[in-house]
Formats: sequence, C-alpha cells, structure tokens
Amino acid sequence: MIGIEVHCQINSLQTKLFCQCKTDSRGLAPNENICPVCTGLPGSLPRLNRRAVEKAALVAIALNCKVPENISFFRKNYFYPDLPKNYQITQLDVYDKSSMGSDGYIETSAGRIRIKRVQLEEDPGRITYDGASEKTKTILVDYNRAGMPLVEIVTEPDFVNPAHVRDFLNMLSNLLENLQISDTSMDGAMRADGNVSVKDGPKIEIKNVGSFHDLEKALHFELTRQNSYADRGIVVKQETRQWDSSRKATIQARTKEDADDYRYIPEADIPHIRIDEQFCKRLSLEIPESVIAKQDRYSSMGIPQQVAKVLSSDRHCLELFESAHDEKNSTEVANLITTDFMGLADTREKRAVSKITSQHLTDLANAILEGTISRRSAKEALSIMHEMGKPLSEIISTQNLARISGSEDLGPIIDEILAQEVQTVQTLSENPQAINYLVGKVMKKTNGKADPTTTLKLLREKTS
Repeated sequence: MIGIEVHCQINSLQTKLFCQCKTDSRGLAPNENICPVCTGLPGSLPRLNRRAVEKAALVAIALNCKVPENISFFRKNYFYPDLPKNYQITQLDVYDKSSMGSDGYIETSAGRIRIKRVQLEEDPGRITYDGASEKTKTILVDYNRAGMPLVEIVTEPDFVNPAHVRDFLNMLSNLLENLQISDTSMDGAMRADGNVSVKDGPKIEIKNVGSFHDLEKALHFELTRQNSYADRGIVVKQETRQWDSSRKATIQARTKEDADDYRYIPEADIPHIRIDEQFCKRLSLEIPESVIAKQDRYSSMGIPQQVAKVLSSDRHCLELFESAHDEKNSTEVANLITTDFMGLADTREKRAVSKITSQHLTDLANAILEGTISRRSAKEALSIMHEMGKPLSEIISTQNLARISGSEDLGPIIDEILAQEVQTVQTLSENPQAINYLVGKVMKKTNGKADPTTTLKLLREKTS
C-alpha cells in the first residue's frame, strides 16, 4: 500500500501565513526575512492571512473535497531546531472535520486517487549543514521561510506502484500552478513524503526526499525491503526513514511518532473561521479548465491525443498555444511547440530566456500552411527565433529559407538530378514508385526548400 503526503508552499502570496514578512526571500541573507511572529518570540501573536485561507480552500475545491462550515487550527508540539516556538500551527480533523477539505479525489490515467485531507499550516525554517565530516559538522538554521503558508495534501493508499506516484505528483504540480497557488519550480516549493506498508505490516514514512524522481526510487527500495523482511519472517518496525541518495537506500531516521506524541491542542490565538456556501461558490468560479478538459478540447481540434497530452501538461507551452493558434493552424502550432520548441527549450531555465513569442508561432504555422516555408526550414527558423527573437520575415530573407516552388527555379535543379540518376529514370516504367526517390534527391539538393507537390509534378512531366 502506497500513499503520500504533499507539502506545497503558497508562494503566490506576498506575505507569510501569520505575519507581514515576505514569502519571497530569494537574494536575502539568512535570517533577514524574519520578525517576532515567525520566530516565535514570547508575547507575539499570529494574525491569519485571509488570502492563504482562500488559496487553500481553492485547492480543496479543485480536488473535489468537502469544505467544512468551520475550520480550526491546532498546535502540533515537537522540538526541532527549525521550529523556533516548539510547536507548529496546523490543522487536524480531531473532534470533527475542521481542516480546509476532506474526502476528495483526483482522476489519473491509472485510476482514482482519494484525497484524505487538505490542510493549511506554516512551514518551518530550513536547516543546512556545514563541515566536511561528522566531527566538524555545524548545524545552521535559516528562519527566512519559517511561517510560509503551506498546503498539505494527504492521500489514501491508492497508488498501484511508485511510477504511478510520480505521474500523480507531476499532475498535481501542474494543477497547483494552473490554480496560481505556487511556482513549484522554486527550491523547496513542493515536497512529498511517502507512506509504504506491505502484507498488513506497519506504515513506514519516507521523508527528506529531494525530487519526485528520487521519491519513486525510494518507494521502489522500501517496497523491496519490506517484502524481503516479510518473506523471511522478520518484523518490520514502524519508523520514519529518509532517502540516502548516495547509497540509493532508505535509512532509519527515528521511531515513528503517533498523533498522541504530538500533544495536539487547539490554537487559542486563532478563532474558528466560518466558511459559507457563497465563499465556496465564488472560489469555484476561479478554478481554471482542468488538464483533462484541455486534452479533450485539443483533441476535438484534430490534434493527436499524445500531442494534446504533452501540450496540456506544461503551463508555459499551453499558454503559448492558447495565444498562437486559431481554427486553421491549431494542429501546426501544436506540432511546432511539442516537437520543435520543447526540444530547444527542454528545461525551465531555457524556457525562461527563450525569445519565442506566440506571434512567432502564429506566423511560422501560417507560413507552413501557405507553403511559404518548408517544415524543415521552419525548424531552422524556430531555432533562430528562440535564440534571437527575430521576426519570420527577416529570418526568411536573411537566411534564404523561402520555399522554392516556381518551375523556373526548380527546373534546372530537377534536370541536374535526372542527369545524375539515369538508371533510376530508366526503371520508372516498371517501378513508378521510384519517382519518390527522385523527389527525395531534389529535396536534399535544396535543403528541404523545394515544394514537394511542384517537384513531383515537374518530375512526372520530364520523365513521361
């Protein structure tokens, strides 16, 4: 049985969950973005960020959760250096359903994943280690991110295998970005822990995993380890383990705590918050079109299903597509993005500096459809657009990429090919398909610029 717990910072907001410190501390020195509230100084009081509540409720609604009429906060008590006040303000369904949402679900290609709970809480600080060895290691704490609004999504153990977990996390990441909850590409913005048990054994939690890819590998290892123990009659102990990327193995971190060990108590400084029906209806109107709905819409345009799936799964690319396409060029624009652009800009960093605009894609797709430029030349033009941002008209003229379609231009080239391929020409009466070989020769000679329809027509005339 595999379940996961996802923690995602609501970094689309300007301020933290309970104070006015900034959510974006990039470029700041350690412990510069702090105040008495987020460092838990005695006498400081939290003031709940209304927008954080709205964003967390939006996530719950998008995941088909039931949003309660009243939400509550609790103190989760535990000591750790990155938690300055020795408790975390979070949510828990203790007396009744009082978290942001519960009993939801999300559909995936491998089946429905049930969402047990969506809760709003504060992020702790960040621990870093300095030193070359255990003897010289120094533990440093940066509280800049302490108090960041965080939405936690807890699933039921519905995953069929570790690969399914990774696919789900990619889907969830896209959903949270489309909802404008978080830029999940930022360091530490989205983290996931795994829960694994086999053959009615105890639940083992896997924490401190650096990426979705590493989580998949950690789950594979842990399933193998627990199955091996069960087969040999060894008792699997309930514990928290962490992923050691250098050893490619999970290692024990600590004995797993139960909820009682955290001594949850109601947060007296934050009153119950009432969520009425109108609040939820208003938020529902903010939910953008789902990835699945986008795929269906793109498929209805005649875009192949696999291309539609790739296009709708990437926010940057789908925004380019939505701005660039129309009824006539949608398929061509989709192919340019998924085949050529995604090959040139295969990382977020490359896409961030790419000079390609939706107008570039519109012009290029229309030029292909009108026969102004060949598909091969279009790929070359797109590369120049990506690097330099030049308009298509300038690229065609300076790079000599215009399609050759006139008989006066193609005629001499075809005559040259026919003179070189006398043996092939002689076989045409017995093998008419050999003319395609000659078309290919002309295309190669012109670097793909020759119009294939005109080329075929002239070849037939000259060899008949």
